[in-house]
Amino acid sequence: MTLIWLKFIISTIIIFFTGKRVAKYGDVIAEKTGLGGLWIGLILVAIATSLPEIFTGVGSTVFVNAPDLTVGNLFGANTYNLLNISLLDFLNKGSPLLSSISIGQLLTAGLSLIPLLIASIGIFLSIRLPQLSFINISLYSILILIAYLIAVRTIFRFERNQQQISRELRKEEEILLKYNDIPLKRACILYGLFAIMIAGAGIWLAYIGEELAQLLSLGQNFVGSLFLGFATTLPEITVSVAALRIGAKELAVANMLGSNLFNMAIIFINDALYRKAPIFNFLSQQHIFTAFVVIFMTAIVCAGLVLKPKKKTKLGLSNYAICLIVIFILGAYINSILGSK
Repeated sequence: MTLIWLKFIISTIIIFFTGKRVAKYGDVIAEKTGLGGLWIGLILVAIATSLPEIFTGVGSTVFVNAPDLTVGNLFGANTYNLLNISLLDFLNKGSPLLSSISIGQLLTAGLSLIPLLIASIGIFLSIRLPQLSFINISLYSILILIAYLIAVRTIFRFERNQQQISRELRKEEEILLKYNDIPLKRACILYGLFAIMIAGAGIWLAYIGEELAQLLSLGQNFVGSLFLGFATTLPEITVSVAALRIGAKELAVANMLGSNLFNMAIIFINDALYRKAPIFNFLSQQHIFTAFVVIFMTAIVCAGLVLKPKKKTKLGLSNYAICLIVIFILGAYINSILGSK
């Protein structure tokens, strides 16, 4: 048992350090190629920090044959990303974090729920209706990918029309992205190198997750959502804390919400790689509960963005941050009960 936990800790450490560097060199590539601040926060950094989820999913579906593990990881990673907003709120000095975030982030938060709802509906209907698929890829996975692409385009067009928000993002970008001493070629090489390291750690983590599920007599979906979800979201929180420390609050929150949006698109990748059958044929109904937890937590973030509370509590946390923590803990507890049955 000690050996399994040791392997879990080692793989987590690898993901933590390599994920931070993947995000850094992804930023360098963005700066050198002239990509805007929106794509850095919502697209490039979100995708870069989601590489552990991608490769853990590859390991779970292709090598371990455990699709429940990878979907549990994705749903669990989304709960951790939202929980991390409460950590960012605690670290943000003075006023509540979401009070100083543009309302444009509300669009990202809302659109991130659409592919999540499609996935939940797909899981619910998978045991009730015949599975519709195209070249062995579930119709639900295809709809998730389409929803992701439409969401990204919608957010980009919205932000492009908000001149004031765009100027603020560019100011943050000028602060965050100062890599004059790093050539583009070197950045691409290092980005690829650290991405390969994350790929290896992610595949290894899938095997470890399977061992943990058997050792603890818990379901793959619970292990995926709790343990793997924590490990694979370390790059997101690392990058967002670094952004917060230099005042790039928009980027810190956009990374979290953007990762939640992209994580659901990873289901399509996993479905395409799982050639035995459409992946929704093998998913536990318990994932629907985790999806509801994500929905509730996202709704709280949306409320914080709209209401913009002015003060924090004596705990150093905003009311919405406390609600996020409470729902996360309750969700993890109920998931543990469901997973042990």
